[in-house]
Amino acid sequence: MASPPPALEILVREPDGFTVWSGPPYPPGTTSPPQRLPKTACGATSFSADGARLLATVASVSATVYDCRTLAVVKCFELPGLLAAALSPTGAYLQTFQKSSSPQEKNVTVWHVDTAVALYEHYQKSMSKATWPMIQFSADESVGCRMMPNEIQFFDPKDFTKGVLSRIRMPGIAAMQLATAPGSHVAGFVPEAKGVPASVQIFSCNKDAQNQAVARRSFFRCSTVQLHWNKGSTGLLVLAQADVDKTNQSYYGETKLNYLTTDRAFEGIVPLKKDGPVHDVQWSSSGSEFAVVYGFMPAKTTIFNKKCNPLLELGEGPYNTIRWNPKGRFIVLAGFGNLPGDMAFWDYSEKKLVAKTKAECSVTSEWSPDGRHFMTATTAPRLQIDNGIKIFDHNGSLQFKKMFERLYQADWKPEAPERFGDNTDLATSLSSLKIEETKKQAQGSKSAQTSGKAPASTVSKPTAYRPPHAKGSAEVQNKLFGGLAPTGSVSSSSIYSLFLCCFTPINYPLALMMEQGRDEQECIEKQEAQRETEGEKGC
Repeated sequence: MASPPPALEILVREPDGFTVWSGPPYPPGTTSPPQRLPKTACGATSFSADGARLLATVASVSATVYDCRTLAVVKCFELPGLLAAALSPTGAYLQTFQKSSSPQEKNVTVWHVDTAVALYEHYQKSMSKATWPMIQFSADESVGCRMMPNEIQFFDPKDFTKGVLSRIRMPGIAAMQLATAPGSHVAGFVPEAKGVPASVQIFSCNKDAQNQAVARRSFFRCSTVQLHWNKGSTGLLVLAQADVDKTNQSYYGETKLNYLTTDRAFEGIVPLKKDGPVHDVQWSSSGSEFAVVYGFMPAKTTIFNKKCNPLLELGEGPYNTIRWNPKGRFIVLAGFGNLPGDMAFWDYSEKKLVAKTKAECSVTSEWSPDGRHFMTATTAPRLQIDNGIKIFDHNGSLQFKKMFERLYQADWKPEAPERFGDNTDLATSLSSLKIEETKKQAQGSKSAQTSGKAPASTVSKPTAYRPPHAKGSAEVQNKLFGGLAPTGSVSSSSIYSLFLCCFTPINYPLALMMEQGRDEQECIEKQEAQRETEGEKGC
């Protein structure tokens, strides 16, 4: 007999501490979900990758590890000068970084959580978001490695006393990412220097096969990268970013999306069909497809297979975020940050748009582990007002909303998607929803036919004059406003919304001229002429 699926849980952190809620579905009218843990003071919180354990830290004081099943304290570590802490994927190890007054004082420690024994220590001068945690683990904790100057070092997590087992030399390495499921490969990034192009190289984690890279990609105009491994560790997406766009098309720099495979089947740029920045990219849970949101607003979204061939186009709209649910069934496209908060829910298996809605001012967003609920949160310090949580159903309907005076964090407790049932029952509910809507539309049209017959002598009301140059205005507005474009003349509020969507200073006048109905090439030529006249060079 199959075991019942685990209950959903949500971590909520406010200024006076954190608590753990029981997750949805909630009864109608619920304003305060049941709390599984009384509010506890802390400075930061995080789950282990498998959701087995929870870490709560108090800066410069302590790190406490909880068992998520019982929410009992497993171990509390008193750590003066604590600056950062992180759990390994299964929560077996705790990694801490403390203040240090000299290189002789080792300030990075790997602890065994259950026994509170320090397994490994070393000195690290500084720590940044790109280099923390210092030691990266594979999902099953069979592989551990860290980046050091000019090399990557490997450890045996089962026995840190063995020290460094092997090294991969990479002069100038600035970032690395270990594939976690499985931990078979590691990628390292070397930035551009002295005329030598930047590069990303993939190496095997097998000690006997580390003498040569299995894949390599070089590119100019690159200062930082984001490295995204797929499940299966067979493909790596490299989002290369440059601080300055030498083509003068974007104020925010230049981005290029590259794709490498461990079998060398593909090494090159992902073929995107629209100019502009890459806003977001995400692999599916199977690791067989990835989705990209890219291009000047309205942005375009394309899904590719693992051979980098396009599979599906999800149209254009004011979006810069994509979230693929853990079951691979549903996709949310959203426009957060400096965009108005439009969201589009897609059923990927049916290749259909399910619903559109909004979640204004959202800072974070994520699917629940069972793939049935989508949560957005407005949090501080990014936004100091209107903090709150919204939970939507898989079909885009708002199920729960709660506001806070100040909210710092809202996260689902991780769970393995395999522990939940399939989403086939959701397909039934979606189809019944469509049938009901079809019936209502049919009844409405029938009543309209019987009661709306006008006399033959009735003269239709003349429409407002629209000049020929404005013939493309409605189409552009429809793309920019996500299907909610106003008709008739453009109001001041519409122009302001258009400014929010076209947030790059160069793209704004281009989109505005296009919104007024002019040809795109004509708009580009006018921009170039204006730059030459005013002496602008992309500013």
